[in-house]
Amino acid sequence: MSGASRVQGNIEVRLRWDPSPWNQPPHHLDIIATTYSADAPYGPPVYVVHSDSRSPDGTINMPRHSRTGQGFGYVEVMVLELDRLASSFARVVVGVAIHQNSGHKTFGDLSNAGVLVVEGYKELLADDFPEVAEATATKVATFTKDPSGSWQFHPTIQGFDSDPETFTAEMGGEPPVLEQ
Repeated sequence: MSGASRVQGNIEVRLRWDPSPWNQPPHHLDIIATTYSADAPYGPPVYVVHSDSRSPDGTINMPRHSRTGQGFGYVEVMVLELDRLASSFARVVVGVAIHQNSGHKTFGDLSNAGVLVVEGYKELLADDFPEVAEATATKVATFTKDPSGSWQFHPTIQGFDSDPETFTAEMGGEPPVLEQ
């Protein structure tokens, strides 16, 4: 994956997956976004946005949600209006989690799963989750605000073995320290 790139305006995170076989419980995935303040960019999230919520100011919302994967193409969409986000925010982390209500499922258990992150017509990230096949959740994108106030996009495919609720607490944690 490439490094950071400058973004502005509306970002869409789109998610697709095939429905489960007719005799199996449905696969249910969710796009989740967590926001972090400039005072605590790696602290607890200021708020979390997912299928049952939106940001208090309406700058992050989900106009399309699926509990089954049924439909054509990308069946779940989250919109982030970074240019309207309050100046008190320094980071937004976006991930995807698989609900574990009907038994342990990983990205490798799903067919045709993938995520697409776009800014207008510009593709920022397209991924089919091969690196996180054994994971039940994955971080997909991190947006950070630089000192000038511009937003940067960082592709961040990183797998987790956790349910959606636990994942929201883990996904925005400190980056790993690389030894030299």
